[in-house]
Amino acid sequence: MSISDSAAVAAAYGSVSAVTFVAAASFLESQKMQFGGHMVAVMALMESPAIVMGVILMMKYGKTESAGKDIKSIVKHSFTNGSVLMILGSLIIGLIADTKQAEGIKPFTTDIFKGFLAIFLLEMGMVTTKRFSAFRKYGLFAILFAMLIPAVNGSAVAAISGLFLSDAGNRFILAVLAASASYIAVPAAMRIAAPEADPGLYIPMALGVTFPFNITAGMPLYYFIIKSL
Repeated sequence: MSISDSAAVAAAYGSVSAVTFVAAASFLESQKMQFGGHMVAVMALMESPAIVMGVILMMKYGKTESAGKDIKSIVKHSFTNGSVLMILGSLIIGLIADTKQAEGIKPFTTDIFKGFLAIFLLEMGMVTTKRFSAFRKYGLFAILFAMLIPAVNGSAVAAISGLFLSDAGNRFILAVLAASASYIAVPAAMRIAAPEADPGLYIPMALGVTFPFNITAGMPLYYFIIKSL
């Protein structure tokens, strides 16, 4: 893959999927298991580091104006990227705001959110379809990557999370987050940070392969590992 495509794929698979998180919560509910409410914050905190790392890798090894600069300037530029600033800023706002303040902007952040999300996903789907040749170009490699990497990540976290977490529900959620790939936050960020990266590659991988894999095979696998250990 090209440097920009590799960085975008790395960011997508380093970040997390909120929809997969919801599916994991439903899975636990069907198993009559609970998980801590703080895991929602864990999910939010796991989004931006991968985007930052993707930008760092692209700037470090890509043929851009920033290529060749020292790592300090690259990291600074990565954290001050517009998309990353918006994600980090939203976390800070959520941390200092209370429930009453959140109610004041509920029509914008909650009621209208699903509509905006649907429009965004529709537009991203149209862009992806027009450039689907990138996914076909990598063929079997992209498909295997989109299944094996989540399986390895999720299984590893399911196994080692017992060293620092005792609750099986929290371990399961963390494993699913580690196995998931972002197809909302990362595409939005990469359109700004890496417009040359082809969404026809990393979105079909995350949404068309990894998401159904985690739903059908991944979650039972991670659950089995946690119960076995």
